[in-house]
Amino acid sequence: MVVLGIDIGGAQIKAGMVDDQGAIIASRTIATPPDLDSFVPSLHDAVRWLLEATALPAGVGIGCKGIINPDSTQVEALTGSLHYLEGLRLSELLGLPRDVPVFADNDARVALAGEMVWGAAQRLDNVLMLILGMGVGGAAVVNGQILRGHTGVAGHLGHLTVEPEGAVCVCGNRGCLETVFSARAIEGEAWAAVHRGCASTLTRLFREQPQLATCRTVFQAASEGDDLAAAIISKATRRLGAALAGLLHIFDPELVILGGQVADAGADLLIPLQEEVWSRSRGLLGRDVPLVEQQVADKSGIVGAAGLVMAPRS
Repeated sequence: MVVLGIDIGGAQIKAGMVDDQGAIIASRTIATPPDLDSFVPSLHDAVRWLLEATALPAGVGIGCKGIINPDSTQVEALTGSLHYLEGLRLSELLGLPRDVPVFADNDARVALAGEMVWGAAQRLDNVLMLILGMGVGGAAVVNGQILRGHTGVAGHLGHLTVEPEGAVCVCGNRGCLETVFSARAIEGEAWAAVHRGCASTLTRLFREQPQLATCRTVFQAASEGDDLAAAIISKATRRLGAALAGLLHIFDPELVILGGQVADAGADLLIPLQEEVWSRSRGLLGRDVPLVEQQVADKSGIVGAAGLVMAPRS
């Protein structure tokens, strides 16, 4: 059996046939078209190529940013370059026979679906996942089902308020988690130190080689003993830990999964974050909830999207 996984991103659309072991057996990547008139034929061409290379899929999973109705696959809200998909049913844009089941959801839930089928969340009923990238995405499995809520907004954990008078978030709120812990927030703290005239290896690197001014660079500098970088990472990690401890008290999960580019820091993030979370939560929970890295390592989003077809649902 094969299923078709599709990741619709602002720059690229990635599609692939995935077998029941989570392996991609054929894939196709195209540039995301600028408008609907070119989007539909481009997607049709990619799907047709995959069908010719393999076979008709048992089902289709689609991951896309925004708020998506998983039952109808309708895009309820989507800003940015893909705004032209708003109000449309993704299932109707594929050019496949109507009897092929199609499932769609946002990219964070898609990542969690992949973990439920092939990764760290297998056979678990209550799991939290945070996608730590330029923003913070989130998703939750509650009693064996992906939590979506009344209007599909449940799981947007990056918009938990952690600083009531903090920076304005893209959502319009102030002090959301992603304004204090994300790749963008960590890089912003480093640039602020540059503008304050702080002297360190990190600020010199940011000034002299701005192409290397990334979150990864800040983590690396911290691990190499740069005091300023270490202070930036420590402050951000404490904030994330405090927010995550609160989420543990709300969801009482068996496991927390971390994904995204910031989580690629590995033990440099995971160990201090675990200590912060556990110190704030074990008193009431009476246990230390494991924090682990994402196991489905496919960065394309194809495998996670395919997981939507196979993940348990009510």
